[in-house]
Parts: sequence; C-alpha cells; structure tokens
Amino acid sequence: MNQPAPDPIDPLALPGLARAVIAADKFPCLATIDGDHPRLRPVSPVRTDGFTVYVANLRSYSKTAQIEANPHVELCYLDEQHDQVRIEGTAGVVAEREILEEIWTDNPLLRQYLGSIDNPELIVYRIVPSRVRFMREWALEYHEIPLEN
Repeated sequence: MNQPAPDPIDPLALPGLARAVIAADKFPCLATIDGDHPRLRPVSPVRTDGFTVYVANLRSYSKTAQIEANPHVELCYLDEQHDQVRIEGTAGVVAEREILEEIWTDNPLLRQYLGSIDNPELIVYRIVPSRVRFMREWALEYHEIPLEN
C-alpha cells in the first residue's frame, strides 16, 4: 500500500498553520505526569497569546498536584483535517492580577462557575512553550515552529 505524500510546506507558513490548528481546536489535550504515569485530559484554554497558553484549573483537581510536582506539560491540538500542533512547555501559576482580571472578564463560564476572581479554588496556569511542532495528517513528520523571543 502506498503511503500518501503530503504537500510540501513553506517553512515561513508554519507559524500561521499552527495558529490555525490552535484556533480550530477548542478542547486540546493536556498531558501531565503523575509519579511515573502519564495523565491526559481535554482542557479548555482561557487565553492564548501566540503559543503561550493559559488554562484555568481548580486547586482540588489532581492536575494541580501533578503540575506542582512536575511543571513540564504538553498540549496537543487537532483540527478537523487531523493536522496537529504539539506544545511542550512549563506550566506556572499566573500571579499578575491584571492578567487574571482580563481572563476573568473574557470568560463568563469562569464567572458563573466560581463566582469571584478571589475564589481560592481558582488557579490559572500559563504554559510557556519550550518546543512547538506541527504535523499534517498522515505526514508522519513534525515540523519545528521557531519560538519567538
């Protein structure tokens, strides 16, 4: 059986292609480590700045302890054409009040569910990318996306 041959990709187009996949997938999967076991779950990012992704979380969720023990995470985005973007990065708690207020204002579901930005259960993680890769469906080859400095 012949393997499909993907169309060539202009390297300058890669960041735009990756951002389009991110925009299309409202529920990427977030991978964490629980001891020596991987854990994967869909999340709903509350903000995306380039390839930096913000994810709201509850302090009582198991991923809180997992990220505290090992902040290295990976997000996987998939669009309807099965193109994917993988973002490896480090998750850190957002402490800047201005950013938290912007996220709070832009996310009615957070306001409805938590009631107050000062709810002690609320944690927002900023996932700062260390590596971003893009792959076309069935291409079996990742393309590295240069990170902006």
